[in-house]
Amino acid sequence: MSNVILKNVTKIYDNGNKVIDDISLDIEDKEFVVLVGSSGCGKSTLLRMIAGLEDITSGEIFIGDKKVNNVPPKDRDIAFVFQSYALYPHMTVKENISFGLKMRKVPKAEIEKKVQEVSKILNLDEYLDRKPKQLSGGQRQRVALGRAIVRNPKVFLMDEPLSNLDAKLRVQMRSEIKKLHNKLQTTFIYVTHDQTEALTMGDRIVVLNNGKIQQVGTPDDIYNNPQNTFVAGFIGSPQMNFIMGKNLGLDENILYGIRPEKMTKPDGDIKLTVNVDITEMLGSEKIAYFDIDNKRCSAILPSEYNFGKTLELSIKSEDLYKFNPQTGQRI
Repeated sequence: MSNVILKNVTKIYDNGNKVIDDISLDIEDKEFVVLVGSSGCGKSTLLRMIAGLEDITSGEIFIGDKKVNNVPPKDRDIAFVFQSYALYPHMTVKENISFGLKMRKVPKAEIEKKVQEVSKILNLDEYLDRKPKQLSGGQRQRVALGRAIVRNPKVFLMDEPLSNLDAKLRVQMRSEIKKLHNKLQTTFIYVTHDQTEALTMGDRIVVLNNGKIQQVGTPDDIYNNPQNTFVAGFIGSPQMNFIMGKNLGLDENILYGIRPEKMTKPDGDIKLTVNVDITEMLGSEKIAYFDIDNKRCSAILPSEYNFGKTLELSIKSEDLYKFNPQTGQRI
């Protein structure tokens, strides 16, 4: 079993800064869980605590039903893939992948077999004798993955592994990592600030803010049933529009949320006219930006949709989310 359980985990630095605040979370065996949130929310710190690279102030961490609070990183049966790849520049690809096995005194024949298996999975056969400086960013990331896979750990921990890649390569590597998870059938915990990565990769998503869990759920649940304005605004691009009821002719004491793609329904019962000041063309669709009561809003439209300086919005009441304007909680 390679489940991971966090019970009331807290991290407070010596200066009194609480970066992780009483987090409890059950991650199931073979699950792909994504920790997502903006910079400084505590997601990387939480990952490092699971790895044993960061001490915990209070609480308990279990890996495979074994409490690991005082277990050193090398004995937790985890593999950590860093944002910076952390490859040895003087070693070849083959030497980088096999280094951990050599340190554990694994027999040479077994090392050779494992390196060949991993190399085949990651399409690295032709690069085994090259050094990191001779590789592209995507190839280096595959080597870093290979070094983790070859150890056959219970849990893979990945800290923003794609953030140094260009946009096209990130899309490619997302699918490669998902295929890798399906092939290896082990537990993946993946940290990112990119909500697109979270939605496309995770079996479940854990949304963090200020060291606290805001919501845990499937990508569909997180997107369609956000529990507060933070989750609603963080997940989705462009973000959800937030409009006070008085501007929609509805209850004035309620903050309403509406996704940009739901702003121009032809049979909507709520009508608004807005002044568009910026338009972005994105191939098959375009995004119009405008202000409602001094709050930035947007609408996603088909690329052939024509409008001038003004745009007629048509919204269905059933597409609106209701939030408490003071607490931000879903009503």
